[in-house]
Order: sequence, then C-alpha cells, then structure tokens
Amino acid sequence: MKTTNEKQKTVVCYGEILWDIFPTKTKPGGAPMNVAYHLRKFGVDSRMISRVGNDEAGEKLLKLLTEWNIPIENCQIDQAYETGKVIATVLPGNEMSYSIHSPVSWDYITSGVDNDSLVSEADAFVYGSLVTRNETSRETLYQLIEKAKFNVFDINLRQPFYSPETIEYLLKKCNLLKLNESELGLIITWFSNNKFDEEASVRFLQNEFNIDEVIVTKGAEGASYYTKSISYSFPAFKVQVADTCGSGDSFLAAFLAKKFEGESPETCMIYATGLGAFVASHEGACPAYDIAKLESYIFQKQTS
Repeated sequence: MKTTNEKQKTVVCYGEILWDIFPTKTKPGGAPMNVAYHLRKFGVDSRMISRVGNDEAGEKLLKLLTEWNIPIENCQIDQAYETGKVIATVLPGNEMSYSIHSPVSWDYITSGVDNDSLVSEADAFVYGSLVTRNETSRETLYQLIEKAKFNVFDINLRQPFYSPETIEYLLKKCNLLKLNESELGLIITWFSNNKFDEEASVRFLQNEFNIDEVIVTKGAEGASYYTKSISYSFPAFKVQVADTCGSGDSFLAAFLAKKFEGESPETCMIYATGLGAFVASHEGACPAYDIAKLESYIFQKQTS
C-alpha cells in the first residue's frame, strides 16, 4: 500500500491537441498531449485541458486519449472550429518544420469551475506558448496559472505565434522553465543588450523573473539543468534519428516524473535524456513502450 508521501501525483497539461501530418503518415501530436502521454507511462495521473472540433479528427483524438487512460472530461468540443492540424516537414539534420493551421478548436479553450478545481488540486500545471496565440485560450491559461501550485512553462516558440510581452508574462509565473538553446538565445535579446553564455543567460532569466529551475535542451549536445545554486550538464545518447517530433516533450515528462518520485537531478536527467533519445529514434511523438523497455534501452546506451 502507498504511503501519503507515495501518493500518485497529478499533472495537468494545458493546450493544443492535434494531428501531425507527415509526408507519409499522420500522427497524434501537440506538446501538452505528448507530455501527458509520457507522464502516464511513468504512472503519473496526467490530465488534459484542451478542445477539439465536432468532427472525425476530434473524435479519434478523444478515443486515443481514452485508450491511453488519459481522462477526457476536461477536453471541450467546439461546434464552430475544426480539430487542429499541423503539416510537419523533416528538414536537413532531422530538424522539424511545422505549418500550424489557424484558427482551430484549441484556440478557444474556455474557463470553468471544473478546470479551476482540477488545476488547483494538481501537483503541477504544464503549459506552453503556442496556446496563447488566441485571446480566448490565452485568458483561460492566465486564470489557471493563478490556481496552480507548481507552474511548468515549456516555451515551444513557433513563429509567428508568440510575442515578447506574452512570454515575459509567462516567465514571471513559472516555477520550472524548459526551453532549447536557440529559444534561450532569442529570449535574452528581448530583455538584455549583453551577450551571455548559456549559464549566464539562465542566471539572468532566473534573477529577472525569479525562476527556481531551468532546463536547456541542446539536441545532440545533450541538456543542462539549473537550480538557483547548482547546474548539471548531461550528454545526449547517440541515436539514429527518425524525427525529433516530441523528443523535448518526452524529455520534460520523464524529468518531471522522476522529480516527483524524489530522485536526484542526475537520475532525472538520465531518464529524461534517455526517453528523449528513444522518442527521436522512432517516428512520431508518442511511440509505444513501457518503463522496463525504456530502462533496458537506457542501460544499453550507457554501456555501449
């Protein structure tokens, strides 16, 4: 039997759920849904607050969430706008380019008492910047942030769907920030004329916006994790990349899951980099696996 300290953690993920349309396949996607999928693999009670259209694409997404044991009662159905779609293109170097349809159903997530209570009782609230492109979903996010115990901001910049003003507001509200190195470099230019290296950039953001924890992902160069006093850097596992879609989302999910288990930063980062590599070596953001398979994969990568 679990003790009070071992009680299952609840994490609410807010924002877009959609279909990623690749040249040869269509895969479920949206950063918040990807995070929720991987959290559930680790035994976290992950929840989604989103919105789909009253169409076949939306029905399929809700069915998929149900199959993944992610509750759908906080996923709204929009009668006017269709379910989100993204045209995904693989660029040289296995980087991804995205053409994101607009406006779609997840632009119109509305507030409500059910969402308020879900977020206020959860252990963490995960959100990105893409969902702020429309005023309706943005205002709902701003309300929910105020209810949360622990805010996790996974920036996920997608041109042209962000503004320095919105990012600044969200930075001020987060406890843990995750971003990649190019996003870090861009954001620093908004708030300072100085040229900083990675650590100085992170320390600047932490001091400017009072952010306790920051994760910087660097693709094949690995990732770094910063508290206000200590930093940890980890190399990436070498893999044959299929696509990088959702790799960062899986990284965040594994990190949070292990953090909530009380594991050390080193262990959190090993699982995070391991799952990020595993996902990058498969097509799509949500490949099938279990934790035993993941741990075997990590062990193999560490010893090879």
